Amino acid sequence: MRRRSLAAAAAATTLLAGGCGDGETDDGLTEITVGAIPIIDVAPLHLGIDQGFFEEHGLDVTVQNTSGGAQAVPGVVSGDFDLAFGNITSLVVALDQGLPMRSVANGVATTGQQGEDFGAVVVPEDSDVTDVSELGDATIAVNNLENIGDTSVRNSVREAGGDPSGVEFLELDFPDMPAALDQGEIDAAWVVEPFLGAALDGGATELASNFADVHDELTIAVYFTSEQTLQEDPETVEAFADAMAASLAYADDHPDEVRRIIGDYTEIDADLIDTMRLPAFPPEPHTDSVQVLADLMEEDGLVEDTPDLGELFAEQP
Repeated sequence: MRRRSLAAAAAATTLLAGGCGDGETDDGLTEITVGAIPIIDVAPLHLGIDQGFFEEHGLDVTVQNTSGGAQAVPGVVSGDFDLAFGNITSLVVALDQGLPMRSVANGVATTGQQGEDFGAVVVPEDSDVTDVSELGDATIAVNNLENIGDTSVRNSVREAGGDPSGVEFLELDFPDMPAALDQGEIDAAWVVEPFLGAALDGGATELASNFADVHDELTIAVYFTSEQTLQEDPETVEAFADAMAASLAYADDHPDEVRRIIGDYTEIDADLIDTMRLPAFPPEPHTDSVQVLADLMEEDGLVEDTPDLGELFAEQP
C-alpha cells in the first residue's frame, strides 16, 4: 500500500533536515531545490522561474524531477528537497503516518467542467459500456494503485449509481494506456493529458470527469515543505509562497504561455501541447474539496482515520 511505502521511506531518514535553502548566489539570492514531477501540472513553477517571479522574491530555484508524491514526501523529509510538488492523496497519507508535511502554495485544480477536464475515465471505441455506472466489475487502468486515481474513479462509479466494489484496478503508466485500450487489455482507463487527448483521438469514449465528480473545485496537488523547515526558515518559505502565487495567477491568465513553457521541460509532442486541455491554476487551495477527498480515502481504506487537515494547511509562523 502507498502508506507502507511512505512509512518505509521515512524510516530510512529518521531525522528531518533542518533549515531551508541550499546556499546563496553571488547576487545574494537564496538557493532552494524544489522537487516536481515533469508534467503539465507544474507549468506555473517553470513559468515563475522563466518570468523572474522567484528572483524578484530573492530566490534562485532549482527544479529536481521526481516520479510523484511517493518520492517527493521522503525527499522533503530527508532534506533532498526544500519544497516539493505532491498530490493531495500522498500528503493525506503522510499525515496519517505522522509525517509533519505543510502546504505552502497551491499547485493544480480540476477545471470543474464535465467533459472538459484534463483527466477522465475513458473506454475503448468498441466498448458496450455507455455509462460510468456500468464499470462496477471492470478492469480499469490507473497510474498508481491506492492513490488519487482509484479513489476518484470509485467515487465516479458510486455517484453514477454503480457499485465499485468489484472494480479491478491495474497499475499502468499513462503513456501505455491508449494502446492498452486499443488492444483490449483493459476495459477502461483513468488518463490525464496529454494522453487523454491521444486516447480520444484514437476513438476512445469519455465517460466521466472523475476529478470534477469529487468536487467541482477539487485541489489535486500543492507545494509543500516540512514543519521543521517552516519553523526554522519562515522567510524563505513565505518568499516561495508569494512567488508561487504570482506564478499561478500568471499561468491562469496566460494559457498560451503555459503551453509554451510545457514544451521546455517535457517531451510532449508540440501538436498535443497545442490541443490538450489545461488544468486550472487557482492561487489558493480549496480546503473543503480536500476534506471531501480525504473522507473518500478513509472510506476506501487508504487511511485509517481522516487526519486533521488543519495541520496540512496550517498558517505560516
